[in-house]
Amino acid sequence: MADNNTRHARIERKTNETDIVLDIAIDGSGRAAIDTGVPFMDHMLTLLAVHGFFDLSITASGDTHVDDHHTVEDIGICLGQGLRAALDGFAGIARYGDGAVPMDETLVRVCLDFSNRPYLACELPIRDRKVGTFDTALCEEFLRALAIHAGLTLHVDLVRGQNAHHIIEAVFKALGRALDRASAIDPRLRGALSSKGSL
Repeated sequence: MADNNTRHARIERKTNETDIVLDIAIDGSGRAAIDTGVPFMDHMLTLLAVHGFFDLSITASGDTHVDDHHTVEDIGICLGQGLRAALDGFAGIARYGDGAVPMDETLVRVCLDFSNRPYLACELPIRDRKVGTFDTALCEEFLRALAIHAGLTLHVDLVRGQNAHHIIEAVFKALGRALDRASAIDPRLRGALSSKGSL
């Protein structure tokens, strides 16, 4: 449930595979307390919070003895649900956001729309299958779960780059920047930004 004064939401998800508690405050300062059991995701989600100026707390445990897939995907589900709840109806927000982030040889662009029409277009040709123990294919699984459960149209493109760590890090930084811009309140709006009157 959203807190309309602080644009805050708390999501709890417990399945036979994962147990997740997520708190997000949209109008934060980039404070992050992340413990997912997947260290690389802890780092990436911290970057998202810092560059999106969200206050984000996530604790997760999952069947990482199998692999990290269920934990990463379910975190995407919870973050999407948290954003959607905190932005209750998407009223009064800019709705569209984008971010382009360079990291050494890498450049990534993220464009998104709180459209209530979930869609992911993801062009991330990552050559390396692993960053440490992290399966790089899980980046797209996280993004898909996020888009579906937040109601996002989400486009993520690798403009150039080779290093897998740089690419995924640039994705999360650019995603944070795009979400920050899209969730910003526009005082000119009364309701959702739509010629139809609703999304």
